[in-house]
Amino acid sequence: MDPTTDNAGSSGGARSALESLRTEISKAVVGQDPAVTGLVVALLCRGHVLLEGVPGVAKTLLVRALAASLELDTKRVQFTPDLMPSDVTGSLVYDARSTEFSFQPGPVFTNLLLADEINRTPPKTQSSLLEAMEERQVTVDGTPRPLPEPFLVAATQNPVEYEGTYPLPEAQLDRFLLKLTVPLPSRQDEIDVLTRHADGFNPRDLRAAGVRPVAGPGDLEAARAAVAKTTVSPEITAYVVDVCRATRESPSLTLGVSPRGATALLSTARAWAWLTGRDYVIPDDVKALALPALRHRVQLRPEAEMEGVTADSVITAILAHVPVPR
Repeated sequence: MDPTTDNAGSSGGARSALESLRTEISKAVVGQDPAVTGLVVALLCRGHVLLEGVPGVAKTLLVRALAASLELDTKRVQFTPDLMPSDVTGSLVYDARSTEFSFQPGPVFTNLLLADEINRTPPKTQSSLLEAMEERQVTVDGTPRPLPEPFLVAATQNPVEYEGTYPLPEAQLDRFLLKLTVPLPSRQDEIDVLTRHADGFNPRDLRAAGVRPVAGPGDLEAARAAVAKTTVSPEITAYVVDVCRATRESPSLTLGVSPRGATALLSTARAWAWLTGRDYVIPDDVKALALPALRHRVQLRPEAEMEGVTADSVITAILAHVPVPR
């Protein structure tokens, strides 16, 4: 990212602070810049992220390093088949001394919640996150309790091992702003990872690795205000709509992108435009966020899937055919 203009006096400092996150997180995580950028975009848009990657590619470490760099609270929940909704949201606990029930907050009361292997828990517990993600509150015994701000759910799932899992339903997938793929590292990146470990790097001690807060909630608020002022022309809005409508007409898909998906694509494109130093959105911003914003909102036809077609390939083909505004 190379900022060239500032939207406002404070937004330039906020942009610089958020850009420095990449450098800070790279002290702990090697070679996952796109995922870092996606998480920052989600924070700017007040959205949530689904991280997909095989075990051992530093998904958990990535979220912890982001929280440490932003000076935010983070908690991790390992989703298992016996996890109950109250294990996530919290519950009322009887106090024998006061003879009253008091609310014991669950791990969802944090800034960055890492929902590890979310597809390993039954739908009832998966859905316990829906209210938190959509309304930014949880209701226990009829009482709504607001969650801290900022609040982001980073849910992980393993793309290769489906035995004993409960795939997320389309309605819940649609609640995630972005689906980010966390790939295996390149050969050189993997060498760098092993070299760090040989030199004494401890992933459980980020402070010893030199990870320090370089931005905070104030920078995030200033950045969100600047993103909200980023200009979107009618031509860009129409382009986003045309891309999303094309998914509904694709012969390879049984389910296309909903209006919520179009809104997500537009908001993330605005955040990306601001991060790259502009106060207006261009078609390339839409193209840059189309895959992570839309890939989890479409459903392939079985015959297309058997032929090796993927959601990413369908969206890429649509981007190549939908006319780009001048």
